[in-house]
Amino acid sequence: MFYERTGFDHATALPDRRRLARRLFRGQRRPAETVTLLGGTVDLVRPEEVLHHIERWVRAGRKAVVANHNLHSLYLLQRYPVMRRFYQRADLTQLDSMPLVWFGRLLGLSSRPFHRCTYLDWRNHFWSLANRQAWRVMYVGGAPGVAERAARQLSVDAPGATIAVLDGYFDATRGSADNTEVLAAVNDFQPHILFVGMGMPRQESWIADNIEALPSAVILPVGAAFDYEAGEQRAAPRWMGRLGLEWLFRLFVDPQRLFTRYCVEPWSLVGPAIADLRAARRRRPVRLTARST
Repeated sequence: MFYERTGFDHATALPDRRRLARRLFRGQRRPAETVTLLGGTVDLVRPEEVLHHIERWVRAGRKAVVANHNLHSLYLLQRYPVMRRFYQRADLTQLDSMPLVWFGRLLGLSSRPFHRCTYLDWRNHFWSLANRQAWRVMYVGGAPGVAERAARQLSVDAPGATIAVLDGYFDATRGSADNTEVLAAVNDFQPHILFVGMGMPRQESWIADNIEALPSAVILPVGAAFDYEAGEQRAAPRWMGRLGLEWLFRLFVDPQRLFTRYCVEPWSLVGPAIADLRAARRRRPVRLTARST
C-alpha cells in the first residue's frame, strides 16, 4: 500500500535574491487580508505566501490545516455543519476560484493584488521545497494504484522527499476498523505534509473528525491532485486557470459529474453575493461636493 523513496538534491534551491524578495513581500501583509466572501472566510494570499506558511509550520513542528474555498465549497458550507467545523479549524484558507478572485476585487477587499491559489498553482514550488528539505509527504485518497503511480513519478522529480500513499477506498466513519487502521498508518509514518484527496465534502469531514488523532503535520485537502500527477485525469492548461476558464475545461472533460456543480450550485450564492455588494457599497466613503454660492 505504501511507496517510499529517499534522497536529496540541492540543485533546485532558490537563489538567495528570490528568497529575500519574497520575505520582504510577505512582510507587507496585513490582517485585513483575511476577509469574508459569500459567507466564507478566506485569506487573500499568493501561492508563494501559502508555501511560506507551510514551510514555517513544518519547521515549527506545528499541526496546521490549509483549506481552500471555491464556489462548490461555499455551496457545501451552507448545507453541511461539518464543513463549517472544518473551516473554523483551518489556519489558512486559500481562494481557489478565479470568479471569486474577480468578485473580491470588485468588492474592494484588498489594496494589494492577490491571486487564486490551488495545488496546481504551487505544486512546482512545493515539490522543490519537499526535495530540498527532505520532507515526508503522505497522500490519503484516490483509487487503488493511482496514488502509487503518482508517487513513483514524483519521487523522480523530488528524490529528496519521502513519499507514502494510502488509497481513499476505506470506511472513513470515525471509530471504524478501516479508519483506525488508516490513522495508525499515518501516525506511524509521521509526515511533515499530509495531503487528503477524497473529494468535497468527504475529505474535509474526515480531517475535521480526526484532527485530534492526526500527528503534528501540515494537513491539506487537495481533491484529485494525485490523479493529475498519475495522469488519471487531465489538468487544464495553466493559462486557462489564470483566465478563469478551468471550470469550462473540466466541464467539457466530465460533464455528467460536473454539470450540477458548475451550472446549478452557483445560483444558491446569489443571495450572499447581493449581501456582499450591499456591504461593499456601505463601506465606500461618501464624496462631498462643494456648493457654489
